[in-house]
Amino acid sequence: MANVAVGGAEPAPMTKEEKKVIFASSLGTVFEWYDFYLYGSLAAVIAKQFFSGVNETAAMIFALLAFAAGFFVRPFGALVFGRLGDLIGRKYTFLVTILIMGASTFVVGILPNYATIGIAAPIILIILRMLQGLALGGEYGGAATYVAEHAPHGRRGNYTSWIQTTATLGLFLSLLIILACRSSMSVEDFENWGWRIPFLISIVLLGISVWIRLMLNESPAFKKMKEEGKHSKAPLTEAFGNWKNLKIVILALVGLVAGQAVVWYTGQFYALFFLTSTLKVDAYTANLLIAAALLIGTPFFVVFGTLADKIGRKPIIMAGLVLAIVTYFPIFKGITHFANPELEQAVATSPVVVIADPESCSFQFNPVGTSKFTSSCDIAKSALVKKGVPYSNEAAPAGSLAVIKVGETVITAYDGASVATKTEVSLHGPAHSSAAPADPKTAAAEFDKSLGDALKAAGYPAKANPEKINKPMVVVLLTILVIYVTLVYGPIAAMLVEMFPTRIRYTSMSLPYHIGNGWFGGFLPATSLAIVAATGDIYSGLWYPIIVAAGTLVIGLLFVKETKDIDIYADD
Repeated sequence: MANVAVGGAEPAPMTKEEKKVIFASSLGTVFEWYDFYLYGSLAAVIAKQFFSGVNETAAMIFALLAFAAGFFVRPFGALVFGRLGDLIGRKYTFLVTILIMGASTFVVGILPNYATIGIAAPIILIILRMLQGLALGGEYGGAATYVAEHAPHGRRGNYTSWIQTTATLGLFLSLLIILACRSSMSVEDFENWGWRIPFLISIVLLGISVWIRLMLNESPAFKKMKEEGKHSKAPLTEAFGNWKNLKIVILALVGLVAGQAVVWYTGQFYALFFLTSTLKVDAYTANLLIAAALLIGTPFFVVFGTLADKIGRKPIIMAGLVLAIVTYFPIFKGITHFANPELEQAVATSPVVVIADPESCSFQFNPVGTSKFTSSCDIAKSALVKKGVPYSNEAAPAGSLAVIKVGETVITAYDGASVATKTEVSLHGPAHSSAAPADPKTAAAEFDKSLGDALKAAGYPAKANPEKINKPMVVVLLTILVIYVTLVYGPIAAMLVEMFPTRIRYTSMSLPYHIGNGWFGGFLPATSLAIVAATGDIYSGLWYPIIVAAGTLVIGLLFVKETKDIDIYADD
């Protein structure tokens, strides 16, 4: 490399070739994340298009499977494309990943809906999502490795931090294009055909990215290794069949990536979920608030990546974990205070209690939609969680139906399997009972109406009042969450690259990264939702990222070594 430090001098400015490497790798990865996020942002519209013809249960299964499939297959993509990257090179492998990702996304934009081709529509959609996840599993490791192997010693944190901005920028780009499409047409037109535009635009982004990547050269570290005949003939065996390397893979997962993943997903995804699903801020406003925080916070990826070249990667990542562990609860409570003060007031004046037989209450972890929760306890808790209403729990006699106490009003839940008698009583008056409807849907509708009326009377808002949202303060708190993301995520690409030898680097770093981010991070919303449903505390879902981050902090501090001064050109 031409760009190296001489003696104690500062490294020279980036060369033209190095800038092209970073730009091409970052741009392609932005587009890949853009493609991947579109489905999540448009899930509600896509559900109407592709799952409308099946029964309600099957539709939910398909919708959640399609979302979860992309996360589930990412580690397998890391294995497939990581192996290829260590066998044939970084450049060609991550060229293939973007072609798969971009083509899969474009096909979603032209895929006929359920009304046109029936059950084939959701099946094809799930297959496309799996292809997207596989491709993304290979993309990140290739881009990070490629950039790091072009970077001069002492600048890898800075160079790879540009790659770290891509996930945030991809989300930001997808939000902007969706908002532009929504604002330029009626709701009906957007839901009928306008939702396809962001997917179709991806073909243009794909073409630009492929064109730029075709002009790049192979990474100098891989090229040198291959010329010397030292490249791996069996990357998977060397990476995971050798305890010396497998131990580092495990440490990278539990001592770095798992904590990074939950902090990242909490700051960018769970925060959006909390605003829309728990605090009932309308989706348009919530997306604008998140977009503003991302715009302010994203430059800190490069700030902390550069700082990691000076003081080390590990101190910055560990600091991000500590801050998240200590401040998540007050930050999310602050978001509630500023985004939906009426909810905060209702909780203080009219607390909600679920009184149920503990044996009838399930832990409602359901990432792929295949479980059914039909007990009266599960129905009561699920209804409150969907409405974003906090509650406490009290035990009831065995076998009794669950009841919800809202202030001075009590609503008896129904059993989803047998549709038991529904009773609504006032604590100041006689009980009123009626025979249960034979139709479960009718029972559900009546229960939901009774609960909604009781909550409204107690002052619980159905939606956050736009006039009472303190937007500047919400953006400040969301920006703090994004800065935590930049602390843990900004330096991690450089650190993962530096932990493994060149011959198996692509394979070794990709697997822990995608298990951490695909599974620990990807299933965070489902896990946190289940915790909230079990406890009734809208903040209790934060225990999942806090506990994972705390475990990573301890393991990272004790067992993970600093890597910033490692020579990545070394053979082992």
